[in-house]
Amino acid sequence: MVRKVFYSFHYQKDGWRASKVRNIGVVEGNAPASDNKWEEVKRGGDAAIRRWIDSQLQGRSCTIVLVGSETASRRWVKYEIEKSWNDGKAVFGIRIHRLLDHNQTACSVGSNPFDRFTLKNGKSLSSIVKLYDPPFTDSARAYKYISDNLQTWIETAIASR
Repeated sequence: MVRKVFYSFHYQKDGWRASKVRNIGVVEGNAPASDNKWEEVKRGGDAAIRRWIDSQLQGRSCTIVLVGSETASRRWVKYEIEKSWNDGKAVFGIRIHRLLDHNQTACSVGSNPFDRFTLKNGKSLSSIVKLYDPPFTDSARAYKYISDNLQTWIETAIASR
């Protein structure tokens, strides 16, 4: 069964890496915003950005946070995680720092974005939500690991909600 997912990531820093994961093909992801579309949405201010994100999350069963070096500190990534979790969607993350960008460079490992959220019971969201880290330093092997496991991770996250 092909699942509909929402990808959350740092657009400027990790767009190239994220596109690699989005093109794996085992899921139906949200359509990426072009630079022009994103600039148009941003001009509408915070309310317009929230509305755009909310509309992109509609009909999605899972949010996948693609974690690069600065993802955890991004305001709208935080909003996407919180909104997804509060709406009852499955959520998990994948570290993508080892995937090469358009300049053929990897980036440094980033913080766990789920550490920044505390649930009503006092637990950290990171104690419940998984952040997968491909165990390979080679970009091609890391990509293959993500590709081989993505569908299972989605189903695991959905089952755990």
